[in-house]
Amino acid sequence: MGIEIGGIFGLILLIAGIWAIVQTVQSRASTGAKVFWVVLILLLPFLGLVIWFFAGPRSARY
Repeated sequence: MGIEIGGIFGLILLIAGIWAIVQTVQSRASTGAKVFWVVLILLLPFLGLVIWFFAGPRSARY
């Protein structure tokens, strides 16, 4: 088994980060708020995702 646990966790974190950024960009939040959340997610991948999950803007579909 060549794939490490850290590699799988990193891949999941990358996918979740991309999904969160797409959801943020599609939200009805202001441009400034969108920029803030995208930067937070990019600079603090795990913590930024956790904060975004609880406090971030939601998609415009809801």
